[in-house]
Amino acid sequence: MHPDLSAHLHSAECNEIINAFQQCHVDHPVRKFMGHCNDLDRALTRCLKAERKKKQEANFAKSRGFQRLSQQKTEQSE
Repeated sequence: MHPDLSAHLHSAECNEIINAFQQCHVDHPVRKFMGHCNDLDRALTRCLKAERKKKQEANFAKSRGFQRLSQQKTEQSE
């Protein structure tokens, strides 16, 4: 199961894969159950994982900045 595949939530490269994956499901309504679209599914999973990892790293860096700022304020108040 994938997260929300709305275009505004993902990068341009992931959106291309999302569109190809969804088109594969439209073009092959029965064959999709037999693994016809699995290559696109794997590519989509890799792309979404890379996006999630970038977001995770950015959030971690942001939290480190907040921690440093908080620590500086604590040291100044002592």
